[in-house]
Amino acid sequence: MKYFKLPDLGEGLQEAEIVEWHVTQGDTVAVDQIIVSVETAKAIVDVPSPQAGVIAALFGGAGDIIHINEPLVEYQGEEQSDTGTVVGVIAESTSAASITTSTAQQESGAEVDHFIIGSAQGGTHNRSFATPAIRALAKRLKVDINTLKGSGQHQLITIADVEKAHQIEQEFGAETPLRGVRRSMAKNMAIAQQEVAKVTIFDDVDIHRWFGNKGQKADPTMRLVRAIGVGCKAESQLNAWFDGDNLSVRTIDKIDLGIAVDTEDGLFVPVLRDINNRDMEHLKQGLDALRAAVKSRKIPPKEMTGATITLSNFGTIAGKYGNPVVVPPTVAILGAGTIHQQVVAYQGEAVIHPIMPLSFSFDHRVITGGEAARFLKAVMQDLTLAAD
Repeated sequence: MKYFKLPDLGEGLQEAEIVEWHVTQGDTVAVDQIIVSVETAKAIVDVPSPQAGVIAALFGGAGDIIHINEPLVEYQGEEQSDTGTVVGVIAESTSAASITTSTAQQESGAEVDHFIIGSAQGGTHNRSFATPAIRALAKRLKVDINTLKGSGQHQLITIADVEKAHQIEQEFGAETPLRGVRRSMAKNMAIAQQEVAKVTIFDDVDIHRWFGNKGQKADPTMRLVRAIGVGCKAESQLNAWFDGDNLSVRTIDKIDLGIAVDTEDGLFVPVLRDINNRDMEHLKQGLDALRAAVKSRKIPPKEMTGATITLSNFGTIAGKYGNPVVVPPTVAILGAGTIHQQVVAYQGEAVIHPIMPLSFSFDHRVITGGEAARFLKAVMQDLTLAAD
């Protein structure tokens, strides 16, 4: 092949950001030699060379966004015909030393194009239309013409567009393009907000039975995990995927819980599998492993897809109530706020008890208010129980 294009990274990913080149123009490379590291919405992936040869050119530099089927490298001494498209999935081994052809499917067998918090859903560029003179002006004024939307006929970029961008930059400073997880998260949140008919209901749950003479006896996150499993047993419609295009719903028996994890790079949602058929200790170990993998950016792509319902325990940081975003194809997300002391009526007396605020968002296109309320009621009833 003359050109090696960015391969299909699997799991719905359509683009990646170049982190570091491991070769330069003129280098001789071997088969499976790592040539570049790219950052997807979920991990940093090493891309190997599919063939031996001499590198004639590299396409893109560190920080550039490259899409599937766009050239990564050009090899010397090859035929001009382009046979370099490789469709496959980067192997999930730590060396990532091979590319294998694969069909990405969920453990459930459902062929669903899932959103992944932080993953790109589109593969199109923002194309800028401008004359050579306008491009020269933008270069002189140090304006990135690819960030502009043309106001001229047929969206042609004009002198005024370039000068306005330059003036804004001089007055307010340069824009910082969103990269990696934050860039993809911005796309997906906008799409989710646009598609879902979201409703949020709020309530408080008294959790004083979690506490004994020596203090708290329960892990809030794991109690929430268990309670969501109980809620899904009470109202199975909440553990589902909804296809808005075909107006069809798939109710799922196995509960794969997406758990939002906040990082400096943005929001990750690894998936804790089959929560109703595993004991709490096993689930806790699994969640700790997922969090560690997210922190190191070594989490396999398959561990970020296939969630059937989501938990956001934002209260570990701050905030009593929120308005969690339901991400398709799921239909529900539970948010838990900060545990705080509050005066409540208990057995006919005013007492101070620890209270956990809950914010439950659901997709009203497919879930009724009654179903959502009964789910939340079941969750709350489980949370009021004493710690094991």
